[in-house]
Amino acid sequence: MTGHIFHSSILREYDIRGVIGKTLGEPDARALGAVIGTMIAARGGDTVALGWDGRLSSPALAQAAAEGLASTGVEVRRVGLGPTPMLYFADKTLKTAAGIMVTGSHNPPDYNGFKLVMGGGPVYGEMIQDIGAAARRGELASGTGRIVEQPMLEAYVERLLRDVNIERPLTVAWDAGNGATGEALQRLCARLPGRHILLNEKIDGTFPAHHPDPTLPETLEQLRAAVAKHGCDLGIAFDGDGDRIGVIDGQGRILWGDQILVLLGGEILSRRPGATIIADVKASQVLFDEIARLGGQPLMWRTGHSLIKVKMAETGAPLAGEMSGHIFFADGYYGYDDALYAAIRLLNVISSAGQSLAALRDRLPATISTPELRFPCADDRKFAAVAEAKGRLEAARADVNTIDGVRVRTDDGWWLLRASNTQDVLVARCEAATDAGLHRLQLALIEQLRASGVDTSAIEKLLAPAEKPHSEAAD
Repeated sequence: MTGHIFHSSILREYDIRGVIGKTLGEPDARALGAVIGTMIAARGGDTVALGWDGRLSSPALAQAAAEGLASTGVEVRRVGLGPTPMLYFADKTLKTAAGIMVTGSHNPPDYNGFKLVMGGGPVYGEMIQDIGAAARRGELASGTGRIVEQPMLEAYVERLLRDVNIERPLTVAWDAGNGATGEALQRLCARLPGRHILLNEKIDGTFPAHHPDPTLPETLEQLRAAVAKHGCDLGIAFDGDGDRIGVIDGQGRILWGDQILVLLGGEILSRRPGATIIADVKASQVLFDEIARLGGQPLMWRTGHSLIKVKMAETGAPLAGEMSGHIFFADGYYGYDDALYAAIRLLNVISSAGQSLAALRDRLPATISTPELRFPCADDRKFAAVAEAKGRLEAARADVNTIDGVRVRTDDGWWLLRASNTQDVLVARCEAATDAGLHRLQLALIEQLRASGVDTSAIEKLLAPAEKPHSEAAD
């Protein structure tokens, strides 16, 4: 049987993603469906849930994937247009053997791809590479499966509403970013107490308002303006497929993923003292210190939503989160990242607190940090550069955590250097209590990068001109 070869760039660490018409198309979707169908048939499974987001290319990719699945004899349950968490919900509640979500996540409109679950857990890493190898071999099951319509939007919204416990009505601005949460958000807000202002709730795969990524401050400007105009208690935004959340308080200030996690974790620990709360290695030290202060067990783990989910299941943690806005609830929920559900739980916390979100934010210790810094570094060098830094730091007896790259603690704070799993870049971050301390951390980071031959001009631009490190290029 003739095999199918995926473009080498689309088989990523956590999903399959590419550019429509260049690296990804309907033949890839059909091949993926056939491989997934073959895999689950070999395990004795016979049903797959299939959902799609609002990108212009998603319906055609979903149809092609359904055809590929059906060609192996499995039953395809098309759960409809909606956010990625709706597909996860369908997989859990319909008890399907696997799930395929057609989504380009937070990427530009010409991107698309697939997020996968199988056997109740995420498909990532070597499993994605196995899919590519199976497609190349072309040894696929053959059969006549069925494609059935099983819309899940209404059931999904009902499940979200089940955990609403808003004691004090709030005024909330919501920005769906023209992404896949739009219809679910409209149905949800129609039944929530309080006042709700919806922005960009119409699903539109061209994303006419702004890029669908709430971790970028510039994408929150419209939301910030709405919060100010309507006197809102807070604003909530979602990425293109609804598995990441962005939040601003009533003063227009961004709450990052770790700050959101502190608030959510405090409520859980009031009921479940001693529980493990997981955050990724990029999170503030404030998060880990606050969870410990509140009586929890903070656990630092590797960045990546699939990796976090697996660790969460392994440890029994009721809550986990990432700086990127992925929030995972296993406390009364299913343990996957769902931004709409996280929003409901956040509203519950704020409404019962007797204080504004801004006041709750101001209770957290203040730190100064860099944004996430990204340094171009070839794929065949990025992991080696981190390993080299690790060797030098350990030789110098630095206080270094190596769970994901190197995270170095000093009297000033901490700095992080890790290799991206999805791009040819190194990722870094620094956090300190003072400007002077942050400067020293940046210098320490620069020293390690330069020792491995990495261009540090990006971070040097962030330093005050008089404080820039000596550069050989300037000689």
